Amino acid sequence: MSLTKEQIIDSVSRTLVMAGSSFRDDKINAYNRAIEKETNPQAKWVMETILANADSAKKNSSPLCDDSGIPHIVLEIGDDVAVTGAMLEAVKKGVAQGLRKLPGRPMGICGDDIQRIDQSGGLDTDPAGVLTAPFLIRHTKENAFRVHIMMFGGGPAIRAKTYRVFHKHSADTVFDEIISWGKEAVAQLGCSPCTLAVGIGRSHFEASSLMVEALVEGTYDRQSIHEKRITEAVNESKTGALGLHGDTSVLATFMKVGPQRASGVRVVCMRPCCCFEPRIATVDLLNGCIY
Repeated sequence: MSLTKEQIIDSVSRTLVMAGSSFRDDKINAYNRAIEKETNPQAKWVMETILANADSAKKNSSPLCDDSGIPHIVLEIGDDVAVTGAMLEAVKKGVAQGLRKLPGRPMGICGDDIQRIDQSGGLDTDPAGVLTAPFLIRHTKENAFRVHIMMFGGGPAIRAKTYRVFHKHSADTVFDEIISWGKEAVAQLGCSPCTLAVGIGRSHFEASSLMVEALVEGTYDRQSIHEKRITEAVNESKTGALGLHGDTSVLATFMKVGPQRASGVRVVCMRPCCCFEPRIATVDLLNGCIY
């Protein structure tokens, strides 16, 4: 592997712009399926407008939403790929460059710890002032160095939940709790139809990480029987697009179950991704392919 700093910065920059400005084909197909079966004319119009907005954003490489999002990065690294600190720094610089090109909304808070918490330090006028969340790194057997970029908005974070569930030796108990959380979150979010992202692990950190991995691996063209169960149950609430009481409140559920421990609890992270999320794009830095 011979990657220059400039190559990494440029590839990551273009990938971030794609993540923030376009839907993947499987998501477009999911919206079209939902539109076709929607019986509420207002809800159908909302979803048609979401697709028209996505088409315009892609053509202009402009943000899908005014809340352009916080970059969340998952690095996927193969057996024989050596990654240096300089390469990771180049990824960060590529993110910063991409935020300026998109452009991202300048919503980074300046100041010390207290000023950032109470928002008294003012806004950074540079879109790149919105720093990335900590990187998540995972292994692949493939000869690849993939950078998955997701743009996370604020609304889903407000309605997300990471908490323990007493499983009572029944997976149904855990799934029913997730469904209950999903119905409440989707009804309160407003920016529906949602995509529910779920991670089930042994700790809050692990469950949150698994939720993020579920978004990387998920596809609207295929859901497991358990993911379908959650999707269909939340859709029975009839919240609908923008809360207009339509047939589709959730387009899909992406769930990843990690290792578990001998314990009475499972830690579950559930994020109700808004109608534009997951805003995701991937680049394999070994071949420069962005998708």
